[in-house]
Amino acid sequence: MIEPFLADDAFLADVEAARTERGVHLWWLGQSGFLIGAEGRHLLVDPYLSDALTRKYDGTETPHVRLTRRVVAPERLTFVDLVLSTHAHGDHLDEETLRGIGAPLVCAAGTIDEARARSGVEPTGLSEGESAEIGGFRIGAVPAEHPGEHCVGYVISAGRRRIYHSGDTTWVEPGVDGVDVAIVPINGKLNNVDGVEGARLAHRAGASLAIPCHYDMFEFNTTTPDAFVAECERLGQAYRVLRNGERLSLD
Repeated sequence: MIEPFLADDAFLADVEAARTERGVHLWWLGQSGFLIGAEGRHLLVDPYLSDALTRKYDGTETPHVRLTRRVVAPERLTFVDLVLSTHAHGDHLDEETLRGIGAPLVCAAGTIDEARARSGVEPTGLSEGESAEIGGFRIGAVPAEHPGEHCVGYVISAGRRRIYHSGDTTWVEPGVDGVDVAIVPINGKLNNVDGVEGARLAHRAGASLAIPCHYDMFEFNTTTPDAFVAECERLGQAYRVLRNGERLSLD
């Protein structure tokens, strides 16, 4: 089992410490999940903070054996002002996580019924090209392609920074140019870009910094960031590889 960089009390202490620091802060929570903090407000994207899929797929051909220990229990994140879900797969719209947090929810418009049922709140659905201001953040929905799924990516305006989270996607024109951070999957399986494509997607989005995700959660669906790193270096694309529970601060 991979241990997070910070977890539980130590993780929450770091989140609290960041409240007193200037800038925008990001923490990787595993898979595609990120916590974003800015000006005392907090937003989550695609949090998966349970073992629901491990239980669901136990004994099947795709057992979801967890690789990295959970960073924090969702019940300890009740300070979060807003949650975003890119699509309805269980590691991006997890009922146990959403109900533990209890925050307002933004989802892809085509998943609104499922999002309502799993979260217990009335979600705001966004289609590509639509935007909303909720919880101190401006959220814009941008293209994503995940065959068979209603999905979007997001551009999140937090403080003076813009963060692109692609969600799960095959190659797509990102619909955004010139962001501070681009968060992209690299697993290369189940209709996702691989490390090389993920680096190129971040570069295409004009990202000042690229961050890989969607690996080191489940044994059957993981990779290493090596190809992503190599392609970023070939492209001259700045990047940062985070550990679960690790903070990135944007001054």
